[in-house]
Order: sequence, then C-alpha cells, then structure tokens
Amino acid sequence: MDSGNYNEGEQPAMSYPLRPASVGPGKQLKTRKFILSKYTIYTTKERMYIVGSNKRETMFRILEVDMTAGQDDELNVVEDNVFFTRDEIMNILSRLEETIEGGIEKKLTVFGLLGFIRFTSCYYLVTTTQFSQVAVVGGHSIFHIDGTELVPICNNYKKPDKYSIEARLMATFQSLDLTKTFYFSYTYDITNTLQTNIMREKLKAVNRNDIVIPSGIHDFNEMYMWNMNLLKPVFNCIDTVYDWFQCIIHGFIDQVDISVLGKTFYVSLIARRSHHFAGARFLKRGVNNQGFVANEVETEQIVTDMLLTSFHKSGTGYFDSDRLTSFVQHRGSIPLYWTQAASNLTAKPPIEINVIDPFFAPAALHFDRLFQRYGGGAIHILNLIKTKEKTPRETKLLKEFEQCVEYLNTFLPTQKKILYKSWDMSRASKLDGQHVIEFLEKYALQTVKETGIFHNSFDFKTTEVQEGVCRTNCIDCLDRTNAAQFVIGKRALGEQLKALGIVDNPYLEYDSDVVNILTELFHDLGDTIALQYGGSHLVNTMETYRKINQWSSHSRDMIESIKRFYSNSFVDAQRQDAINLFLGHYVWREGYPALWEMNTDFYLHNDYVATGPQRSYTHWWNNYHIESIKGLVKQEIIDANNDITLSAIKENIRGYPGAFDNYWNEYYNPRMFTWLDELFAYNMNSTRRYQEAKKLGNEVSPFTSRKQTWLNKQLQAVLADEDGQPGIAEGRGMLVNDLKVIAEPTVQTLPDTSSQCKQFTEEDLLEFSKQELRDTLESCEAIHGELERAAAHISKAKPVPSMAMDKNGQLYTKTPPPSLYEDVEVVPEEDQQEETTPENPIESRNYSQPVRADTAYYGALLNEEPAALDIYETINKLDTIAISDTDMQLYAQVAAGVHPDVVFS
Repeated sequence: MDSGNYNEGEQPAMSYPLRPASVGPGKQLKTRKFILSKYTIYTTKERMYIVGSNKRETMFRILEVDMTAGQDDELNVVEDNVFFTRDEIMNILSRLEETIEGGIEKKLTVFGLLGFIRFTSCYYLVTTTQFSQVAVVGGHSIFHIDGTELVPICNNYKKPDKYSIEARLMATFQSLDLTKTFYFSYTYDITNTLQTNIMREKLKAVNRNDIVIPSGIHDFNEMYMWNMNLLKPVFNCIDTVYDWFQCIIHGFIDQVDISVLGKTFYVSLIARRSHHFAGARFLKRGVNNQGFVANEVETEQIVTDMLLTSFHKSGTGYFDSDRLTSFVQHRGSIPLYWTQAASNLTAKPPIEINVIDPFFAPAALHFDRLFQRYGGGAIHILNLIKTKEKTPRETKLLKEFEQCVEYLNTFLPTQKKILYKSWDMSRASKLDGQHVIEFLEKYALQTVKETGIFHNSFDFKTTEVQEGVCRTNCIDCLDRTNAAQFVIGKRALGEQLKALGIVDNPYLEYDSDVVNILTELFHDLGDTIALQYGGSHLVNTMETYRKINQWSSHSRDMIESIKRFYSNSFVDAQRQDAINLFLGHYVWREGYPALWEMNTDFYLHNDYVATGPQRSYTHWWNNYHIESIKGLVKQEIIDANNDITLSAIKENIRGYPGAFDNYWNEYYNPRMFTWLDELFAYNMNSTRRYQEAKKLGNEVSPFTSRKQTWLNKQLQAVLADEDGQPGIAEGRGMLVNDLKVIAEPTVQTLPDTSSQCKQFTEEDLLEFSKQELRDTLESCEAIHGELERAAAHISKAKPVPSMAMDKNGQLYTKTPPPSLYEDVEVVPEEDQQEETTPENPIESRNYSQPVRADTAYYGALLNEEPAALDIYETINKLDTIAISDTDMQLYAQVAAGVHPDVVFS
C-alpha cells in the first residue's frame, strides 16, 4: 500500500489503473453529414424497419430489428450504414411491399428513439412522440420530451394480463413520467459542459485527439445519461448508436433573454442529475460504496449575447466565437454512509451514521471524480448544515464530514487541497438583518475568483477555462443549497457579463431586472429539483432568506412542508421502484423476488464484487484527474507552438470550410410554417416584460435596482473591501464601515460614535428615500454607541431591553441584533432556556449581551448633542420619516434614564 509520503513537485506512482472511460458503449461512430430527427416505423411478420430522415427529408437510413426473438434471446439490430435519397427509399419500401408475405405495415412516426427495455418477455422500443423547444445554444436546439410510446418488438404480441408480472412491471416503468423534466438534443451534447464540448473541438483543430477532456471521458458523459440502461442492448449490435438514438438527461433546462438598450443577451441554466444512486429523499441519502452521492446535480450557467448564432465567428471561423461564457456548480448529499428512516410519525426522522469508515473510501472516490470532471482544480466545499443543536442531528454529520475532509487533505498535494467552509445558514437566517446574503456574497466573490469562468476565444492561449468547482450541500441539498447557489450564480453572471464587455462592475444589484429574472430561473430550478427528489416545491426560497413578504412566505412554506411529508410517507416507495426499474438496477429474473417484494434496495445500489486491484487508502486520487487542464494545454499545445491557426484547421477538420457544422439546418427549420407567436425566441421569458409592466421613467437599464435599498450599498462596500478595490461614495461607505463595530459578549469599552453620527448632513438625508433612511437607521450598528453608554448605568436587576421603531414610528422591544460577522456567538431564540415572563412587558427578555437600541439613538443625541436637533428638523421638512414629538420625547426619556418603564441606577 502506498504510504503517501513524497516530496513536493514529484509525481507519486500510480496506485491503480485508470478505470474505463464509459460503461459498455465502446467506440461509437458519428456522422456529421446529416442528423436523423424523424423516424417512421414499418413492420412485417418478422422484421421491424425504422426509416430515419433528416429535417429536410432529403437523406434517409434504415435500421432493421428482428421481431422473432424469444424470451431468452438477445436483441438483434442491424444497419448497413448506407445513405439513401428520397427516390431510393421509396423504391426499397415498394419492393418490400411486393416481396414480403403479408406486405409491410406503417406503424407510427416518431421524433426520437431512446432505447430498448425488457420486463419478462419481449423487448419494447421506447420512442419520443412529442417534444418542445426549451433552449438554443450556439444555434443548436434543446428539447423537452412531451410524449412517449412503447412499441413491442414481437410479431405475435398480445396485451399482458392485468394482474401479470409483465403488466405490473410495465405500469411501474411508465409511472416514471418521461414527459416531466427529461431533455435531449439532436446536435448538441447536453451531457457535457459547454467548456468540454468546445475544448474537444479545438483539440481536433490541432490534431491532438490523444488529449481527453475531461480525463477518461471520451464521449458522452455516462453519469448524466438517464437512458444508458435502455441503450445497453444496442451497443452490442451496431457501432452507430448515437446516430440513431438520443441521449437524454434528467434535471432542468431553461433560458431567458435580457434586453440592454436594444441589445439582447441570453442566460441559460442546465441542471444535470446523476443517474447513479438516484432516488427519493429519505430512501437515498449519503453515498454508496462506488462513490456516488444522492441528489447529485451539476448546474451550468451559460451566458452569450447571440450577436452570432453559432459557435463560430462569421467567415471562416471554427468554434472561435468570443461571445460564449459558462460557469458550473455542483450539489450533492454529504458523502458518508448515513440514512434517515422514513416515518409516518415525524417530518424529520433522526439521522443515523450506519458505517464508520476510518479511510473514507467512498468519499475519496467521490472527490476523485470531482477532480476528474472539473479540470483538476481546487474543490470548494460549502457545508450549510447546522453547527449547534440541542439534540444532535445534523451535527452528527458535521463532525464526521470535517474529519473526512481533514483525512483526505492529509495526503493531497498542497495546491490541490480541498477548501472546506462550514456555515450554519439556518441559524443565520433567524437573525435580524441580511446576514445570509452578506456572507454568501463574500463567499461567492472568493469562489468565483479562484475557480474562474469559461470564456471562449479563437485559440487556446486566449481562451479562459474554469478549473475547479464549488460543491454546495445541506441535508437535502434543496432549499439552503439552492439559495446559496443562486448567490454564487449571481456573482458568476456578473463576471460573465464583464467578460463579454456588457458591464464594467461584476456586482449586480438586487431588485434589478437582471437579478429578478435570474432569481426566477433559480427558483424554477430549485422547485424542479425539489419535486424530483423531495416530492414538493422548495419550502424556503430566496424571499425567505431575504425576508421579503414573510407572511405569505410562511404560509407557502407550511403548504409545501405538508406536501413533502405526504410524498415522503406514501409516494416515495413507488417512485423509487420506478427509478430502479428504469435505470436497470433491478432486472426481473424467474425465481427471484419481484421488485415490490423487496424490503430494501441497498444491494441494488452497492456493488460488493471486487474488481481490479485494491485502491490505496492514502494515495486515493488518480494522478491524471488532479492534473491542471490549464497546465496541460500550456505544456502540450501553447509551449509546443501548436496553437490553433487557420492552416491547421484546414488540414485537420474534414469538410472545412464547408459543411462541417450543419447547425443552420437545426436552427432554421426547413419545410415548416409557424406563426410568429409560436416561435421559441418570441415566447422566451425576457426582462422586457418587467419594462412593460412597470413605469420606469427614464431608467430602462436592467442593471439598476428598482427599489434602491440600503442592501446594495452595503454589499458593494463590503465586497469592494473584500476585493481590495476602492469603495463607493464616502458618505455611504461610512455607514458600512461602521457596521464593523462588533458587540462582544462582554463589552470592555464602548466606542464614541457621536462624531460619526454628526456626519449625517442635510445633503445625506436628501439623498436617501423614505424607506431607505428607515432601513439604514435600523441596520447601522454604529449608531448604538450613545444609547449603550447610557445603558451602562442601568440597574443590574433591571436591564434595558433592545428598542426598535416600527414603520409607524412606534417603539417596541426587540431581540438584540448580533454582529454581521460569524465569529460572534449568538444563541438563537429556539436554543435559549425558557424564561418566565415578567410583569413588565418591556422586560420580557433577559439579555446577557450588550443592550442594543436601533433607531432610539435620536434620544441619546438629543440628550448630549444639540446638533441633532438640526437633523430632526431637516427630517421633518423632508418628510422622510414620521417621528412625532411624543416619540421624540420618549426617545429622549429613554436615553436620559427617566422613562417610567425603564429603571436606571
């Protein structure tokens, strides 16, 4: 076994061989002469003939399937790989009609072939009968499956008896609705990222097909091919499977356009769900022994301005358009052996860690694959589960996961160590203020900067690639994870727009049109992933974490929680059976238990048959997987003076500069007449609807906030400070900098902020709107200094509670707001000890932390700073906030210690 000890700079020896690039398919041939997109199925007594044609219906091919195979026989599919014209194919069909006994019968016309499935007797061909367009990338359309049909491969087929095993298995198979969130494309590989697809084409241009991106994955990414099991019977018959059959993914795809002063750019989200260890929420948790985790989803964000439709520049370009960018994130369950037993008695069953693996072998496999798929760059982990609980539940996983990362990092080279961050998002969301958004914005800034984005260009030297990925998880990888991924995606969108020259500042303001429509995209993404895994929509959305419309949000949360509880209790088992059958985890065999008779599917998802040498417990990664894609390209291509040139393209690309990419036949549909309002581009969701629905005045930019809240100013200053760039205007920057006044559990000295508060001049007040002034006063922690000084004299027996002012200017008690920084420990309300309610309502809480007053600092100013009266008069003149004389007197009394309900010593 490898000890794992080696010197920096040395490459340790390989401790195990490279695993196969894919499962079963082998090397498949693909033609670019024309793409099959329409299939007409004919049958005779012994054969099925599938006639495929291109969109223009000018070229045809024939696939022949034997229909006489018995129950134990293998599928027999044959193709001569000959192309026919329309006249030739009509002659062939006429001869078949004349020579075959009984003639030839036209069965049906379909628009996609997905593969073959067998239950107990004959095979069935799974076909796509209806579809609709959902996105276009580089001129290549992506479609959603809207209708499917099973075609039996049998010459004497009879409908199975209602109570037979065949009928029951068929019903189980069809209960996995392929018309919901399954996608395919005729001409674009949606199982791989945009970066992978374009980099592969660039490697062809320099005749370096020996370099594989990602390492070990030569073709379609089998991990996201949900019909891999359906295609396995065909791989043994023909080597042109991908010419005839479409690879489908399960997840989410949507696209929107954003208008910037008449110029349009497009944002596309593609979420790919892994078919390994797939299933329902409480039935699939953690990781299996092959390193695949539950609810594993790759989310790609593609941004392009579509100045040119295709991947190529006008003229003689070859995958050289610089108007294409992408960014990839990852989510997945915590890679440990843990489960939750679904119960009808509780919505949150206890978490159990079933196996303690001191070497964390499945997690090692999982992270090795992450290195493989994302260019050997740094793996960022954002762990959002709870860090403190009365009864340990999520914290069980927290400790074990931290030990896992620490162990794996022990042996990794320094520059490849996993970057782990744990943050209790649930606790932070219960605190006052926008702590969730601020933390996530700072984390997103750091993560996107380190992983980078993909930005295409003419050659390898000028093309920017993403190296590494951010892996986000909570318990379900649904609500908290989706909110975190939105904030990270928002930052990445800013960087993508900056790379395209559309904006000069990557910070995008909240409540602007571009962020609102991105919020919709991620909300739809989260709802879809939650329905697939949990059986309900998102329980907590971005509105929850931004604390917008909290009453309506709470009622929605309750409804979705009930739906999720019902689905987990009564529906998930049937859904899991359908997934196991569709993906081939369960295969019926006579004499063995039926699918619905099995007590557990554990052994269907875990393979304990040892194949190949034992993996090292210390050198747990594959050397090729952690190799930097940037370093590889620089060493093998750029430094070798083998970068892309026009002459190299002509020499290495067959058909160049002719029809090497027939995207226009895909994008411009021939032989089709459609109404304008039925076109996909016309119906695409757009920021224009925001502009039509609201009166924007002279401001039509989608990057301008429609609410002008204090949050944008605060975040801009904080992020500028994090990024080492100059802040915003000095007056606004003062407010954010003052937030760094941290309230420690025991206050030694209180800062004197009276001079800072004087900086609110009449010009400052004129600048802020009515709502903005309220928000700013509530959020600014620096203004608590004066009242804290007065509160220092209060009686130890009767401390003054926190004070705040509501929208109507009324004073009320409030939980002391904690610091914006995570190093200050604040015990939330749910974890505090129960207290008896005192008679005086204003003393309803016993605060052990420093007393904080939000807007009541005016009283302190009136007591010690006469200059504050000028501010008060200016406020009343501007009518920016309603403060009555009675309220002002009350604030002064509180500050002076003479309020009847507050006793000062």
